Amino acid sequence: MSAGATTVQAAAPQAGAPRGAASAAVPNAEATGRRVEEVLDRLAQRDDREASAAAEELVRVLMDFYGAGLARIMHLLGSGTDDDGPRTALLGDDLVTSLLVLHDLHPEDTAARIGRALDSVRRQHPAEVAEFDGDTGTLRLRSGDSGGCGCPSTSRQAQQAVEAAVSCFAPEVTSMQWEAAGERPEPALLQISRRPPTAATAS
Repeated sequence: MSAGATTVQAAAPQAGAPRGAASAAVPNAEATGRRVEEVLDRLAQRDDREASAAAEELVRVLMDFYGAGLARIMHLLGSGTDDDGPRTALLGDDLVTSLLVLHDLHPEDTAARIGRALDSVRRQHPAEVAEFDGDTGTLRLRSGDSGGCGCPSTSRQAQQAVEAAVSCFAPEVTSMQWEAAGERPEPALLQISRRPPTAATAS
């Protein structure tokens, strides 16, 4: 058995599952495990211990991530839910959402997921969407009034918490910009001028 066999055995899923509606076939757990082991073996044969160790660590990290996601799903499914069933709890969880988005399985669009992200931190760090540009992935956010001291460090911590939530729920948001609470675009200035001059009257 190769040096990566233990990692592969831990990495191989126990049951196949469709990766999305576009998948033509369900992945086979045994074949997937063999494939991962072959890749690790090839790396080991190159006498590059650093690369081999990095590959095994990558497998462990991914399995920890997916294992935590599956554990969270099972916990939420087993917990008491409201009249909407487990769907609301699952879609409102940042870890489950990140897995669904990663594989293009999340049923909600970007705007809805941004809203969920803000709702998840609104009690401590209120914020609202000023504008979202789907073409550039730029989200403009407006700070809310959390009743805090308003000092720069507290404000920045709140912004970081909001940005972290948005990154989990809507990773397609590539940049976030902030505007202060109460800040609004300046309205167009209405120019009121005097009446046009009339022709001079004869003296």
